[in-house]
Amino acid sequence: MTGRVPGSRWGLVRAAYVGIFFAFLYVPIFVLCLLSFNNSPVVGFPLRSFTTDWYREALESGQLIDALWNSARLGLASALTGTALALTAVLGLRRFPRLAAAALPIVVLPIVMPAIVTGVVMLIFFGLTGIKFGLFPTAFVVHVTWVLPFAFLSLYPRLEGFDRSIEEAAMDLGARPFTVFRLIVFPLIRPAVVSTVLFAFTLSFDEFVRTFFVIGSQRTVPVHLWILVTEEVAPFLPAVGVIIMILTLTTAALGFASSSLGFARIPKVSYSKESVP
Repeated sequence: MTGRVPGSRWGLVRAAYVGIFFAFLYVPIFVLCLLSFNNSPVVGFPLRSFTTDWYREALESGQLIDALWNSARLGLASALTGTALALTAVLGLRRFPRLAAAALPIVVLPIVMPAIVTGVVMLIFFGLTGIKFGLFPTAFVVHVTWVLPFAFLSLYPRLEGFDRSIEEAAMDLGARPFTVFRLIVFPLIRPAVVSTVLFAFTLSFDEFVRTFFVIGSQRTVPVHLWILVTEEVAPFLPAVGVIIMILTLTTAALGFASSSLGFARIPKVSYSKESVP
């Protein structure tokens, strides 16, 4: 006899592992959606009856609408600024590969630094400089420093693999560098830039720890949810969670779709010996 497990048993083990893995990921989401329709003043089981009143109450809440508006404009401003800065850095560093390799650890530093450490440092910095806490400029600066590394890491592979011969051919025909970027490079990388903006927007929209230290009296959606959880367990809290989840998933889906389109549109130019005069 051998100690080897039959193939069919290995298949059952793999299927069980996959089932447990996906259950761990999606059962809490399913429970959240289920509780959002539960007609009970207490968040939890048992289930009583089906209702959509919690969604209506959540959407009619002025505090939630204000938090959504704050998160949307803060996320959009941070995403556009972070992506623009990252694109500028990538365009400059791709001409100097050694400098890019040296700059990469500095760029990714905000990612590896604990969020609470960043929040405390920013709190002390803005407090010493006397800058008023709020969405702008304190939370805006913190969010830009948070999304910038991700935008850089998203754009750098796209532009690093870009065929430089297209730009060189345009410049040989008399086009200036800015004209080459505006008419040739940017139209080809536009889907990648759009997906990066959407990805950065999602990161900013969901950021809580860093925001909590510098937001002052204003509220973003994560901060508002934290207050609902800690100060009052509102019965419409699951409905708010589902609404935020739908918004985040929609933005992420648009980003993935745009990213896939960006990969498809990057041209690949090949040359043969016969084409060389």
